[in-house]
Amino acid sequence: MTGRGVPDADVLVVGAGPVGLAAALHARAAGRDVVVLDRREGVLDKACGEGLLPGALGAVRALGVDPPGHDLAGISYRSPARHADHLFARGQGRGVRRTTLHAALRERALDAGAVVVHAGVRALRQDADAVQVRVSDHDGGARTLRARYVLGCDGLGSTVRRLSGLDADAPRRGPAAPEARYGLRRHYRTAPWSDLVEVHWAAGAEAYVTPVADDLVGVAVLAPRRASHGTEGFDATLAATFPELGERVRGAEPAGPVHGAGPLRRRSRRRTAGRVRLVGDASGYVDALTGEGVRVGLAQAAAAVRHLEDPAAYERAWWQVTRDYRLLTAGLLAWARSPARAAIVPTAARWPGLYAAVVERLAR
Repeated sequence: MTGRGVPDADVLVVGAGPVGLAAALHARAAGRDVVVLDRREGVLDKACGEGLLPGALGAVRALGVDPPGHDLAGISYRSPARHADHLFARGQGRGVRRTTLHAALRERALDAGAVVVHAGVRALRQDADAVQVRVSDHDGGARTLRARYVLGCDGLGSTVRRLSGLDADAPRRGPAAPEARYGLRRHYRTAPWSDLVEVHWAAGAEAYVTPVADDLVGVAVLAPRRASHGTEGFDATLAATFPELGERVRGAEPAGPVHGAGPLRRRSRRRTAGRVRLVGDASGYVDALTGEGVRVGLAQAAAAVRHLEDPAAYERAWWQVTRDYRLLTAGLLAWARSPARAAIVPTAARWPGLYAAVVERLAR
């Protein structure tokens, strides 16, 4: 059901992306009345790698969704001189268009009885019994939704995180401050040349290649803003920074616009504030370097619903389900920012057992 005559809910999910819809499905499965709130209408897209590793694909299927895409056999780290490939040991992954994943989860959530409302969050206050969320509709009208719990699943720039006083990001300046990183993604109408997710390493930037259909390939570039060249220079960036990849897509028809996201690193003071829970990117984000944001977000969604009435238990669960992502991503990011960056691909090629262990840890 979608509409304006919305009753008070047990759970108000702010953010209708895959993580928010997964949270709604978990809440419905637990017998909760659920309202999903997002200011955007229709199928939602964003800049992301679109590769579901085996663990993420399993979590999506457990929600009753099996979206079409292109099977992924493993991961390939590539530089101009070398490459290191690893095939997944525990089943295949799948490249899935973000819009395809969103549409499938949205339909499943509606079928499960979640109510979807299109409005923007303007204010949030809570007492011992409920949370009141002031929202504004597209026609300028304002109203208040009341829920026992609010799940902030509204992404990197989370409004819920800010309004609930959980935002820990403060501007850092000076030579010691890490340079902010951003993501850009474009699709090309071409047949995939590999069943692997390719990660191309260059000086100061990485490019992720994910086949998402038999005739469609997604390319995402992660770099500091100064290296991204904006949306108009996306093709030029590939040609200049990633020659092998630039040659692959040269002459291919772009399929849709370039989408951007960032800055990628976000922090939260805690994941709970009274009856508010932060889930997914809204709860904190290190970087997209290891490509497992969906898996971690889905695990958080399940934990948040499981521990709705116990904020301390959710905090503990959050630290547990994000541990590998935080440690491995932070470690790889530190290596990538160091003078030894050029050794990443040669090391993966020279030590295939170590490379395999890391990939399998992320893919589970």
